[in-house]
Amino acid sequence: MLDRISDQDSGHEPEDSSSGRPKHDIIGLGRDGARSEDAPDQGGAGREGAAAERLAEPQALKRDRDAPATPSPPGATEDDQAEATDDQPDEAGGGFRGALRKHPFAIGIAALILIAAIVGGVFWYLHARNYESTDDAFIDGRPVSISPEVTGNIVEVPVTDNQVVKAGALLARIDDRDYVASVNQAQAGIEQAEATVENYNSQIKAQQAQVDQADQQVAQAQAALNFSQDENKRYQELVKTGYGTVQRAQQAASDLQSKQAALGGSQAAQIAAEKQIKVLKAQRRNAIAQLDSAKAQKATADANLSRTQLHATMDGRITRLTAAVGQVATQSQALMVLVPLDVWVTANFKETQLANIRIGQPVSIEIDAYGRSYPGHVDSIQSGSGTAFSLLPAENATGNYVKVVQRIPVKITFDRRPDVELGPGMSVVPTVTVRGAEAALDKQAPPTIDSAPRDTAPAQGGAAQ
Repeated sequence: MLDRISDQDSGHEPEDSSSGRPKHDIIGLGRDGARSEDAPDQGGAGREGAAAERLAEPQALKRDRDAPATPSPPGATEDDQAEATDDQPDEAGGGFRGALRKHPFAIGIAALILIAAIVGGVFWYLHARNYESTDDAFIDGRPVSISPEVTGNIVEVPVTDNQVVKAGALLARIDDRDYVASVNQAQAGIEQAEATVENYNSQIKAQQAQVDQADQQVAQAQAALNFSQDENKRYQELVKTGYGTVQRAQQAASDLQSKQAALGGSQAAQIAAEKQIKVLKAQRRNAIAQLDSAKAQKATADANLSRTQLHATMDGRITRLTAAVGQVATQSQALMVLVPLDVWVTANFKETQLANIRIGQPVSIEIDAYGRSYPGHVDSIQSGSGTAFSLLPAENATGNYVKVVQRIPVKITFDRRPDVELGPGMSVVPTVTVRGAEAALDKQAPPTIDSAPRDTAPAQGGAAQ
């Protein structure tokens, strides 16, 4: 006993003289290296029997027995220690094969999940390649700013914010009393001008009668002159032959001169009458011009009067309403904005996404605000990137150049008007079906620039093949 205590103090375990193994294997030490309190002190015969049994055990059992064991709780029996020993991992069966032997069900599930993920990835790729989508898209339209063209006090605003109106509906009315007076004044000017024109027409008709009378007087004077000429000729011949008196010949000559003067006066009166007609016609043209001016003033007055009432130019919704009764409206002052009900989608696709996008392809338009999708189709593709038409377009010929994927606006229209409220700027996610309908689209698509005949002649300076 003293020898064992001394060996333990020195850090060495006492050995059995017959087998050379540590005595704690024989006398029942615990698996944690400590002596078991319940193990009885055995004699030499017991130790020799245990040594013989160990020599007869298989080598594998020796390794299990010699392997370090997990600590046993205080008071554990030998059966509990044996069960704990059986639960220790098998070093010879470690790695994947050992894990497969111990957890076949879990590894099978993991393998199925991996195969399902691979198959799902392949199906997802085959499905996703048929579509092109972008989240850089929004509702677009052409809102109309309602502004008055005349100045005046607003006396009526029959609409309110966000109200839906039909084309032609009254939106606002400006005090029209001044403009009604202008219309009446213009109408009076028209009537005055018409009276002036009618007066000149009457004067021209009267003057034409005077011209006719002058013509008759000229004809009468010409006939009297002809008779006087014959009479003077006859008396002058009689004087020469001695059959007539000189006095009668002188009277005939005097009468001829009188008739010639009368004819000249009649012709002068005829010319004066004809020229007076020209004067009257010129005055009538001036009166007609005044009449046209009065009519133009009337048209302007009517237009200004009609502009005192602001009407909707299309079906839409009232937004940004600032008009109020009593407010003084001035020209070009925005009183409200009319947003049309017919809107579309402007989708800014990357230029690398346009390879398979064609006009007429079906589109599923998901509206973020409602979480619903609506059918549509590709209407047109802009001829140029968004930056090309910006206020300050990029100048790539200066400085360092960094290539950036450009975005091309694509116009997408709804197949039918959605049953929800839409407005410019709302976010949408369009998904274009780029495969599966190419054959139908190719039959219906109109000729494009690419289908036009091209000049196959070699470029100047190039060699013909």
